[in-house]
Amino acid sequence: MTPPAQIRSLGVNGPKVFPLALGCMGMSGMYGPADEAESIATIHAAIDGGVKLIDTGDFYGMGHNEMLIGRALQGRRDQVLLSVKFGALRGPDGSWLGYDARPMAVKNFLAHSLTRLRTDHIDIYRPARLDGRVPIEETIGAIADMVKAGYVRAIGLSEVGVETIRRAHAVHPVGDLQIEYSLISRGPEARIFPALRELGIGVTAYGVLSRGLLSGSAPAGRSDIRAHFPRFTADNLARNRQLIDTLNRLAAEKGVRPTQLAIAWVLAKDAAIVPVIGARTRTQLRESLAALSLTLAPWEVARLEDAIAACGVAGTRYAEQQMNTLDSER
Repeated sequence: MTPPAQIRSLGVNGPKVFPLALGCMGMSGMYGPADEAESIATIHAAIDGGVKLIDTGDFYGMGHNEMLIGRALQGRRDQVLLSVKFGALRGPDGSWLGYDARPMAVKNFLAHSLTRLRTDHIDIYRPARLDGRVPIEETIGAIADMVKAGYVRAIGLSEVGVETIRRAHAVHPVGDLQIEYSLISRGPEARIFPALRELGIGVTAYGVLSRGLLSGSAPAGRSDIRAHFPRFTADNLARNRQLIDTLNRLAAEKGVRPTQLAIAWVLAKDAAIVPVIGARTRTQLRESLAALSLTLAPWEVARLEDAIAACGVAGTRYAEQQMNTLDSER
């Protein structure tokens, strides 16, 4: 059983959850081939370990991820909360075609997610990105209709800025914002996190290991999406090794893994933040869960931030074209 002191809330009025969530994107080929049996075993191990929130997107593997989770949760659906992102359009070749958050699209995406996940409701439903052609009020209004109909329990947002958050929250209470946040991606601290605290909205933080960069992981080939991210290009990766080496040194001083220190830093920053751990194997999961036994004092948090300055990272978190479309970066 999770100690009460560690339980976190997805927003002021949101559900209580385990302090870490499981992100399943990597189980559907986004970081190269994944073993389905191991993926399902990892989901089961996470639930057995207390994890309550399972995160996915209907476009991960063009529906594969939801079907995988649907199989894994047979007989266990009532033990978890499902968080689903929608709106990204994919081609049969895996290409990215844009976003669609029109009200009719919202309901269409939801219908297919319910089928693939083998469930009658989604606990948290969120547009993956802001669709610049559709007012956020229309998108949130459509999800609110699905809340009233019983198909959705709560509404979330992903990678949007303060103005969009306020406009969405005015239509229907928002439970949490999903956004990238790590030792080397601290952009939300300036304006977004203060607005969330004001509104009582929680945070599910993804990329807490910067897609494996902070663990020393590298792209496994062209099918690995990280091969297209600036921080993993040859020149930038060489420069970023200095940050990784620093994290390794500080972790060794405490007798922990660098991944655990990076996760513990996020946990220490704010009790409203629930890190989303992208473990693809039970070994990775066990390593991440061990971060919960690591408590950082304020001076240790400050030391980490001084030693690994976010401004020192080489490369943006996404390629330039995608960075230009992120509402959270405006």
